[in-house]
Amino acid sequence: MLPDLPAVPGVLSAHEIAATAASIAAMQEPSGAIPWTTGEHTDVWNHVEAAMALLVGGQAEASDRAYEWALELQRPDGSWPMKIVAGEVEDASGETNMSAYLAVGVWHNWLVRQDLQFVRRFWPAVRRALDWVVSLQLPFGGIAWSREYHDGVPGRVNADALVAGSSSIHQALAAGVALADLMGEPQPGWELAGGRLAHALREHRDDFLDKSRYSMDWYYPILGGAVRGPAAARLVEDRWDTFVVPDLGILCVSTNPWVTGAETCELVMALDAIGQRERATRLFADMQHLRSDQGRYWTGYVYPDEVNWPAEHTTYTAAAVILAADQLSGATPGSDIMRGTSLPDFSEIALECGCGSANSLGRARVT
Repeated sequence: MLPDLPAVPGVLSAHEIAATAASIAAMQEPSGAIPWTTGEHTDVWNHVEAAMALLVGGQAEASDRAYEWALELQRPDGSWPMKIVAGEVEDASGETNMSAYLAVGVWHNWLVRQDLQFVRRFWPAVRRALDWVVSLQLPFGGIAWSREYHDGVPGRVNADALVAGSSSIHQALAAGVALADLMGEPQPGWELAGGRLAHALREHRDDFLDKSRYSMDWYYPILGGAVRGPAAARLVEDRWDTFVVPDLGILCVSTNPWVTGAETCELVMALDAIGQRERATRLFADMQHLRSDQGRYWTGYVYPDEVNWPAEHTTYTAAAVILAADQLSGATPGSDIMRGTSLPDFSEIALECGCGSANSLGRARVT
């Protein structure tokens, strides 16, 4: 077995994980960008997730190049363009959850490497990104999902919030606060925003845009760390039968007979984070039918037609497999990134939502 690489006995070996990491590196562009698949666009969220997977999959140099690309493409206000194809901006809009995710990647890198020089190099970019994201928080606590840009100038804010995106931002704010403490530069504004956001994700999900037919809206409040304990267990049971297809994985959209690997692996990590390890491991094994040659992964599978669709191998699916394997195996210190035990909890203070708990200052996290 290769040293320090994830392995899930009976499901994936360390050699197989190494092959999957190599498949991501093979699709990395000379600039360091990691597109969804060869010739497709790059977005900074999936790019950072791939960089995290490369690091724990034995491709540290490729991971470093990916992070350097992110530094080069960040705009002065802290955001990144939503879509970049072969170095050209295809969609200049800034999406908040994408821009926030660098914080998660840098904290993950710290957990794995304990390299303070790396953190110092990326801390200014993390700070700019999270300041920009927090500036777009809505009165009820959710985060506006994007802002338009025209000719390099910020435009209209799309003032609706997404459950999945805001849940990911919750994790990013926690990672940002942890990095701020490491740097000796506390960010109380992020803590305040994180508490308001956590409350919204626990108590006011109806105030977010209704994307309930997407499985990500179901499990992301758990994956992002806002919902834990009995509330998380109830949330899992609430839509398990809607999204889980036995022996295949989970649906991307409840109305389509299409299981997808990335969503399945994210649910694996969410389940493991709340102690449902047996379910998590079974789902991880179930989705391995998407594994292809050279360690690559198909995006999804339309089961009535028994066909992989679309006909592509995606870096984000491969990355989710590696990160799920690391979490299940505990091979690296980065395996904690979705469990979040290394991250702070947020107190719910200065709430503006108007509900009964809005007058409760400094309330401890309720699970």
